[in-house]
Amino acid sequence: MDFSDILAVIALAASPISELRGAIPVAMGVYHFTWWQAYIVAVIGNLLPVPIVLLFMNIVTRYLSRWSFFDRIFQWIFRTVRRRGEKITNWHFAGLMLFVAIPLPVTGAWTGSILSVLTKFRFWPSFFAILAGILISGVIVTTLSVLGWQLAGIIGG
Repeated sequence: MDFSDILAVIALAASPISELRGAIPVAMGVYHFTWWQAYIVAVIGNLLPVPIVLLFMNIVTRYLSRWSFFDRIFQWIFRTVRRRGEKITNWHFAGLMLFVAIPLPVTGAWTGSILSVLTKFRFWPSFFAILAGILISGVIVTTLSVLGWQLAGIIGG
């Protein structure tokens, strides 16, 4: 594990598409991180964009929405997040935490951060709910990855 491997995993975890679901298995399978190294590096990477989205999303979207191309993209993202997040807003902290914790497509730190901004949740409660969700999701993905590699070793001989 060298510095470029760490940066690659951080970038993958910070990406809105892969997040922890992609970063942890790649860290363990491609870069040969131990399970705990993969967990720590991926969690740090996944947490990096959260305060940026929480603090600056409104400013950036307001500016970029001046162009119809970006406006259409933002409207699609906001519709998707609102539709998925209707039930979550009633549960506030716990709902946001669980939404981020479930490692499925269109859930995670990015979507949770966007949902938090759209529903006007306060910064610190949102940040800590998303952090808790990332930690839980990291445990789930790491556990499944470890079990997957163990099963692959058993099946592969």
